[in-house]
Amino acid sequence: MKKHDPAEFHKLYGTKQPRAVYFERDFIDYTLMLALTGTIIGASYGLGHFMAKLGLALCAAMWTAFIIRHGVEFKAPVIWRKPLEALYIFVYKIRNLKPVYFVAVGLLLTENLLIAATPTFPHHVEAMRRTVLYLFYAHFLIITAFRTAILIGHLRKKELVREVLMQTPWKRVVREDTNITLEILHAYCTGLLTHIITMAPWYLVLVYSRFSAVLLPVMAVVSVMVHLKWSKVFNAWFYRDHWLGHNSEFDFIFLHGPHHDAIPSGMIAVSENGLLEGFMRFTIGAPISFYNPFISFLLYTIEVAMDMRGHQYIPGVFPRMSREVMERFQHSTHHYGPLEPYSIASRLDRANDDPNSKTAYEFWIPEEVRNSIALDEELTGFKWDNPTYRRTLSLWDKYQTDGEKLKAPLLEDQMAPQK
Repeated sequence: MKKHDPAEFHKLYGTKQPRAVYFERDFIDYTLMLALTGTIIGASYGLGHFMAKLGLALCAAMWTAFIIRHGVEFKAPVIWRKPLEALYIFVYKIRNLKPVYFVAVGLLLTENLLIAATPTFPHHVEAMRRTVLYLFYAHFLIITAFRTAILIGHLRKKELVREVLMQTPWKRVVREDTNITLEILHAYCTGLLTHIITMAPWYLVLVYSRFSAVLLPVMAVVSVMVHLKWSKVFNAWFYRDHWLGHNSEFDFIFLHGPHHDAIPSGMIAVSENGLLEGFMRFTIGAPISFYNPFISFLLYTIEVAMDMRGHQYIPGVFPRMSREVMERFQHSTHHYGPLEPYSIASRLDRANDDPNSKTAYEFWIPEEVRNSIALDEELTGFKWDNPTYRRTLSLWDKYQTDGEKLKAPLLEDQMAPQK
């Protein structure tokens, strides 16, 4: 088995300070983070664009929600106390880049150079630009419709949402007197705003690049080949980026934090990222924005929808996730207790744990993804069978058997938060 160096994955230039929640003392930093988010959205889409107007309105809503949910404390912000942390973020991102990222960027540049070198070819650049922008908006509308359906499902069963969360570590936030409607709407706004800024790098590529109808088949095939290479290194890249999001205070507050500030519902998800984090990940991190736009459209739409389904950790509420899926992914453990695991947290390499059997996953998902939890086990000593995992599965047994809540209650000590 390949050995990974913990020093490579857990390198920090600043001070290590594990974080998983916001506090009222983060108010000024949070305000600055939202201001930067709004600035990037306005600069990317143009202030007159409906995406920019919606994004800015959502920034205002998120700022208001922070005040209501956390309060206000005027304390020296981390960006003032630790200004070098902002520089370190870029160093971390650049050092974590994989060679396949540069291949994807090179592919985009090559297509643009070929178009410039062959002006007499029927590239149909303007028609292609209109088409790919239609794809961008189609993606946004499809995902927003799905996110809105999840919102409606949660509002219809808001007392079930409250009841489930009160039996998890989220009871520090959700209590009998908590405005659960606000928590649900906050989760929806978090996901929608995250989606808008996360897609901004792709939008900029579509607007400022040229694409050829003649080269489309070749570029599409090459993009798929590049993505297959990316899938083999994705888990290692994600582990490092995600670990920073929880162990660098600046990274958590300005990048990853919004993803954990909202209730663990499918509404919050885009690509396992916060607001500014999404923009950075798809600018200097993941290569998908630079693929042929038809392939990017398919990948973004499928992966964002899957990430939304994969973050639905409230059983009995749409979109309901099966117990079998919960048994083979442990990202729920990350949202319901300890910081680990930091990887994709999957264990798909065996069907029913039979070493002689195979699943369909083994034919199209690389080992690095199928058994991504191995990276956590090696680097942090993570144990697959842990108390948080067992408690989460017990919630599925209690609330999602035949879609109805079981009558027999679980023992209180079973549901107590992990110490």
